[in-house]
Amino acid sequence: MTAALALFVKLIPLYVTVALGWVAGRYLEASGRHIAGIMLYIVTPSVVFSGVMAAPLSPEVILLPFLTFGLCSVLALVQLKFAQKVITDGSASIIPLCVGSGNTGYFGVPVALLLFGEEGLGLYIVCMLGTTLFENSLGFYLAARGRYDLKDALRRVIRLPSVYAFLAAVVLNLSGAAIPPVFVPLFDNLRGAYSILGMMIIGMSITSFRGLAGNLRFTGLAFVGKFVVWPVTAAAFWWLDAHVFGIYGPAVHKAMFLISITPIAANTVVIATLLDTAPRQAAGTVLLTTLFALVFIPVMVSMAF
Repeated sequence: MTAALALFVKLIPLYVTVALGWVAGRYLEASGRHIAGIMLYIVTPSVVFSGVMAAPLSPEVILLPFLTFGLCSVLALVQLKFAQKVITDGSASIIPLCVGSGNTGYFGVPVALLLFGEEGLGLYIVCMLGTTLFENSLGFYLAARGRYDLKDALRRVIRLPSVYAFLAAVVLNLSGAAIPPVFVPLFDNLRGAYSILGMMIIGMSITSFRGLAGNLRFTGLAFVGKFVVWPVTAAAFWWLDAHVFGIYGPAVHKAMFLISITPIAANTVVIATLLDTAPRQAAGTVLLTTLFALVFIPVMVSMAF
């Protein structure tokens, strides 16, 4: 419990950043959409590149994004079928983004750095890329069903800079190259900006604190899918690989488990706003899960690690 309390204290600055984002959106008319573009095309690829460059790569590690993508996809598809039966206000299509992925980047990266250090952070970022691919391909397609087709989703993946940053880093890492020392401070600063701006986007998305839960069925399904189904799936993978398959080590198991317990991704709000599909519902649910994670993550980490 002491470890849980220590991590709890370390997470408080992230929530202060969310509050600052709300102030910026409410009183300074700051736009989360503009920041989202900078994050998607500049900051996120930089974080992915530097993280993969620092990771100890092997064929098994390179396959991790595809493993994570597969888990996200299965969880999303299964829970979408259930959501369509119990949610009738048109917001069910956002559920896959809520339960399949997570705030593995803006929220998870600083937590992973606290828990795993630089080398462990690299492995975490390799796993994290799978959730990024899910959000921008199948997750987007399921959320936009009826407005966009599969080709549009594939075009989004092709245009996703993080994919090319990942591939370039893999090639350079395996060839023995390293980031020149003169650029190391730049990548460190971009990683800091990644967490700060990403958490501020959540605050900017909240225009009112009334009715944050919105549709209680939606909120309930999102909470169960994100904080029960995903962690149970990650724990099952951890046990099976540790006792049966023996492919990965504890560092990968812990990285995958951390991905499973992060709150709903802030990008869910960006996509819901872009599609005009229950954006307030998405924003409220993201904020509630982010607040819940303040206690949930330290407790789960202290139990599992």
